[in-house]
Amino acid sequence: MSEPYIVFSHGLDGTQWGTKITAMAEVARRYQLQVESVDYATMDTAARVVRLRAVCQQLAGPVILVGSSLGAHVATTVSTQVATRGLYLLAPAFFMPGFEQYTPKPAACPVTIVHGWNDETVPAENSIHAALDRCRSPPARQCRRSLRLARSLSTPLGNCRAPGMSVELIPIVGCR
Repeated sequence: MSEPYIVFSHGLDGTQWGTKITAMAEVARRYQLQVESVDYATMDTAARVVRLRAVCQQLAGPVILVGSSLGAHVATTVSTQVATRGLYLLAPAFFMPGFEQYTPKPAACPVTIVHGWNDETVPAENSIHAALDRCRSPPARQCRRSLRLARSLSTPLGNCRAPGMSVELIPIVGCR
């Protein structure tokens, strides 16, 4: 099997090669990984999903999808439609008021969520909700306890391991 591609999806006001994507792409290239970044300028959410799926289907191997805010929402949606080896989500725009029913379910692959506690656009609570929603099976009971504890202590969280899925929620204290 070929090495996976890392495919980046920016948020609503982001750009194809913004500072977060550029920094993460540099790290990926140091490990000789192939990187792509999708340009969603002027596209609505549905068009972004179609565009990301098309980009991923043109690649020669499986993908690791990385998304920020709305880009995380799009990446999660597409994760069930292409060969996805993992999801890395930065402040995913999940469970936003009025759009809760559109929060996508990820593919059965490792998922990492990174979210700042003081995010003023997407509340960190939304990522906690997403992690709890994905950790429903009995092996995930410890994860639910860890999430509740971390929420009350404002500390980094442990791992959640459920059959076919790994969720790590790492709220970063002090970030906006």
